Amino acid sequence: MEDSIFTKIIKGEVPCHKIYEDDKTIAFLDIEPAVHGDTLVVPKVQVDQFNDLDDEDYFAVWKTVKKVANNHQQRLGTDRIGVVIKGVDVPHAHVHIEPFNVGQHLSPGKNELERPTQEELAALAEKLRFDD
Repeated sequence: MEDSIFTKIIKGEVPCHKIYEDDKTIAFLDIEPAVHGDTLVVPKVQVDQFNDLDDEDYFAVWKTVKKVANNHQQRLGTDRIGVVIKGVDVPHAHVHIEPFNVGQHLSPGKNELERPTQEELAALAEKLRFDD
Protein backbone atom coordinates (compact mmCIF):
# COMPACT_ATOMS: atom_id res chain seq x y z
CA MET A 1 0.00 0.00 0.00
CA GLU A 2 1.29 3.44 -0.91
CA ASP A 3 1.83 5.81 2.01
CA SER A 4 -1.09 8.17 2.57
CA ILE A 5 -0.52 11.87 3.17
CA PHE A 6 -1.14 11.14 6.86
CA THR A 7 1.55 8.45 6.94
CA LYS A 8 3.93 10.94 5.32
CA ILE A 9 3.01 13.44 8.08
CA ILE A 10 3.61 10.80 10.76
CA LYS A 11 7.02 9.99 9.23
CA GLY A 12 7.93 13.69 9.18
CA GLU A 13 8.07 13.81 5.37
CA VAL A 14 5.26 16.38 5.18
CA PRO A 15 4.88 19.21 7.72
CA CYS A 16 1.81 19.68 9.87
CA HIS A 17 0.55 21.85 12.71
CA LYS A 18 0.72 19.22 15.42
CA ILE A 19 -1.38 19.51 18.56
CA TYR A 20 -0.70 16.16 20.24
CA GLU A 21 1.22 12.92 19.71
CA ASP A 22 1.69 9.66 21.57
CA ASP A 23 2.99 6.24 20.56
CA LYS A 24 -0.26 5.24 18.77
CA THR A 25 -1.81 8.50 17.53
CA ILE A 26 -1.17 12.00 16.26
CA ALA A 27 -3.48 15.04 16.20
CA PHE A 28 -2.94 18.01 13.90
CA LEU A 29 -4.91 20.91 12.44
CA ASP A 30 -6.84 20.36 9.23
CA ILE A 31 -5.47 22.70 6.53
CA GLU A 32 -8.98 22.96 5.03
CA PRO A 33 -11.07 23.22 8.20
CA ALA A 34 -14.83 22.95 8.33
CA VAL A 35 -14.73 25.09 11.50
CA HIS A 36 -12.09 27.07 13.38
CA GLY A 37 -9.95 24.52 15.23
CA ASP A 38 -10.90 21.52 13.05
CA THR A 39 -8.35 18.89 14.08
CA LEU A 40 -7.60 15.43 12.75
CA VAL A 41 -6.85 12.51 15.06
CA VAL A 42 -5.02 9.83 13.13
CA PRO A 43 -3.75 6.39 14.14
CA LYS A 44 -0.09 5.88 13.34
CA VAL A 45 -0.91 2.59 11.63
CA GLN A 46 -2.32 3.13 8.14
CA VAL A 47 -5.65 1.41 7.53
CA ASP A 48 -8.34 2.64 5.16
CA GLN A 49 -11.32 2.69 7.52
CA PHE A 50 -11.61 3.22 11.27
CA ASN A 51 -13.46 -0.08 11.70
CA ASP A 52 -10.44 -1.90 10.19
CA LEU A 53 -8.28 -0.87 13.16
CA ASP A 54 -7.37 -3.54 15.68
CA ASP A 55 -8.91 -2.96 19.09
CA GLU A 56 -5.77 -1.50 20.65
CA ASP A 57 -5.39 1.16 17.95
CA TYR A 58 -9.14 1.80 17.80
CA PHE A 59 -9.34 2.54 21.52
CA ALA A 60 -6.15 4.62 21.37
CA VAL A 61 -7.75 6.83 18.70
CA TRP A 62 -10.87 7.40 20.82
CA LYS A 63 -8.80 8.09 23.93
CA THR A 64 -6.93 10.77 21.98
CA VAL A 65 -10.18 12.14 20.52
CA LYS A 66 -11.54 12.66 24.03
CA LYS A 67 -8.30 14.21 25.30
CA VAL A 68 -7.99 16.62 22.36
CA ALA A 69 -11.71 17.48 22.40
CA ASN A 70 -11.58 18.43 26.09
CA ASN A 71 -8.45 20.50 25.47
CA HIS A 72 -10.03 22.32 22.51
CA GLN A 73 -13.25 23.07 24.35
CA GLN A 74 -11.34 24.53 27.28
CA ARG A 75 -8.86 26.58 25.23
CA LEU A 76 -11.31 27.78 22.56
CA GLY A 77 -14.27 28.25 24.90
CA THR A 78 -16.79 26.60 22.57
CA ASP A 79 -20.15 25.20 23.63
CA ARG A 80 -19.73 21.84 21.91
CA ILE A 81 -17.32 19.51 20.16
CA GLY A 82 -18.47 17.71 17.04
CA VAL A 83 -16.85 14.43 16.06
CA VAL A 84 -16.97 13.39 12.41
CA ILE A 85 -15.73 10.33 10.56
CA LYS A 86 -16.08 10.98 6.84
CA GLY A 87 -13.78 8.32 5.49
CA VAL A 88 -13.69 9.54 1.91
CA ASP A 89 -10.96 12.14 1.49
CA VAL A 90 -7.83 10.23 2.57
CA PRO A 91 -7.47 6.42 2.61
CA HIS A 92 -6.20 6.44 6.19
CA ALA A 93 -8.57 6.19 9.16
CA HIS A 94 -9.06 9.52 10.92
CA VAL A 95 -11.50 11.44 13.09
CA HIS A 96 -12.31 15.14 12.79
CA ILE A 97 -12.73 17.12 16.01
CA GLU A 98 -14.85 20.18 15.22
CA PRO A 99 -15.30 22.78 18.00
CA PHE A 100 -18.47 24.83 17.59
CA ASN A 101 -21.04 26.97 19.36
CA VAL A 102 -24.76 26.24 19.57
CA GLY A 103 -26.47 27.74 16.52
CA GLN A 104 -23.40 27.48 14.28
CA HIS A 105 -24.16 25.78 10.96
CA LEU A 106 -22.07 22.63 10.52
CA SER A 107 -23.48 21.07 7.36
CA PRO A 108 -20.85 20.15 4.75
CA GLY A 109 -20.44 22.82 2.12
CA LYS A 110 -22.43 25.40 4.08
CA ASN A 111 -19.57 26.95 6.03
CA GLU A 112 -18.11 30.19 4.77
CA LEU A 113 -14.77 29.60 6.50
CA GLU A 114 -11.85 30.75 4.37
CA ARG A 115 -8.78 28.54 4.21
CA PRO A 116 -6.45 29.81 6.95
CA THR A 117 -2.91 30.91 6.20
CA GLN A 118 0.06 28.91 7.48
CA GLU A 119 0.71 31.72 9.96
CA GLU A 120 -2.86 31.53 11.28
CA LEU A 121 -2.61 27.73 11.60
CA ALA A 122 0.73 28.03 13.40
CA ALA A 123 -0.72 30.52 15.90
CA LEU A 124 -3.76 28.32 16.51
CA ALA A 125 -1.58 25.22 16.93
CA GLU A 126 0.49 27.08 19.51
CA LYS A 127 -2.67 27.93 21.43
CA LEU A 128 -3.98 24.34 21.32
CA ARG A 129 -0.73 22.37 21.68
CA PHE A 130 -0.40 20.17 24.71
CA ASP A 131 2.24 21.24 27.20
CA ASP A 132 3.21 17.74 28.30
